[in-house]
Amino acid sequence: MSQQRICDAINQKSVITFTYKNQIRTAEPHILGYDRDRDLTLSAWQTSGSRPGWRDFHLTKLTGLSITGQNFSHARDGYNPNDSTLSQIVCRL
Repeated sequence: MSQQRICDAINQKSVITFTYKNQIRTAEPHILGYDRDRDLTLSAWQTSGSRPGWRDFHLTKLTGLSITGQNFSHARDGYNPNDSTLSQIVCRL
């Protein structure tokens, strides 16, 4: 999975789709970083795939990343650019 592709989607506020745990998800990516276990993790607002809301996705379990061509206008409520669950930030809104 390309870190740069996800960072580009974050920087351009591009909506993405991907498969995670055998389910197709659509999400607004907000922050990419390493969690305490050193897993590269995407924090995103999921808009479809299960219930909407904030979700963390380990990149090793994420497949079929696609940029939809749609954009979102701003960070969702509850976005924390200094998310303490991530020990190192790669890119963020």
